[in-house]
Amino acid sequence: MLEPADDWLAGLPEEFTGRVVRAATVAEAWAIERPTFVKPPRDKSFPADVYADGSRLPAGLDPATPVLLSEVVTFAAEYRLFLLDGRIATGSRYAVFGRLDPRPLDRHGAIAAEITEFVDRLVAAAGPDLPSAVVVDIGQLLDPYRPGHRWAVVEANMAWFSHAYASDPARVLDVVLRAAGPRERVRPGDLPFVRH
Repeated sequence: MLEPADDWLAGLPEEFTGRVVRAATVAEAWAIERPTFVKPPRDKSFPADVYADGSRLPAGLDPATPVLLSEVVTFAAEYRLFLLDGRIATGSRYAVFGRLDPRPLDRHGAIAAEITEFVDRLVAAAGPDLPSAVVVDIGQLLDPYRPGHRWAVVEANMAWFSHAYASDPARVLDVVLRAAGPRERVRPGDLPFVRH
């Protein structure tokens, strides 16, 4: 099973994240003294959320558990994109201002073109650091100091673990089969992304 590296998002330039994101551990997150978005990078071991400070994290977490720490931002809309060989195979909107609202990507005309342009730039800059079959969530980041919106990466996910929302099921399956196919069919470039 292929999965992106835990620190992939934290390693992206701010041009693609729209915010400061860093990789840390739960022990480091406990020391946070201001509101911060905290999430586990791959599993759902605790709820991804804005925590007022580190003391608000759920009890009983292993101090060595990896986490991603992010500035608090607002995404007007979020989109899930299933990528195969660095290209969008299918995708859909999944949320508007944090509320579930799935819509197929192909219904968004001009938005779909903006998303494609952003993903092309992202893949050119950071594509080699992703498996050939992966899910990347992006969103329209609201910036109170700039009119309109700008695109930013929300996170990268394992294709075999990601909800399809309103994406084309056949194309989702193409990506999932590559991401969770037989070990003997793993491409050499994907070997660093095989789950251990």
